[in-house]
Amino acid sequence: MKIDWAALGSVFGVSLAFTVGLVALFTLGVNGLSRREKAAAQGGSATLAVTGAYVCFAACAAAVAYGIYLIVAKP
Repeated sequence: MKIDWAALGSVFGVSLAFTVGLVALFTLGVNGLSRREKAAAQGGSATLAVTGAYVCFAACAAAVAYGIYLIVAKP
């Protein structure tokens, strides 16, 4: 049995990059929602932050759905 180390390293690198990117995107969404809470406490509005948070969460959901599609789809 021969292991293709270059392919394994490539898969590891891409997986790591997408995982870090997805976590960062989700973190931006949580940060946007916390800005809404801060603005509401001060009597203001953070419409742009909330919209950005929803966009981040939608992108996370789309990435997860695409990953599930790739796993389930027949070749």
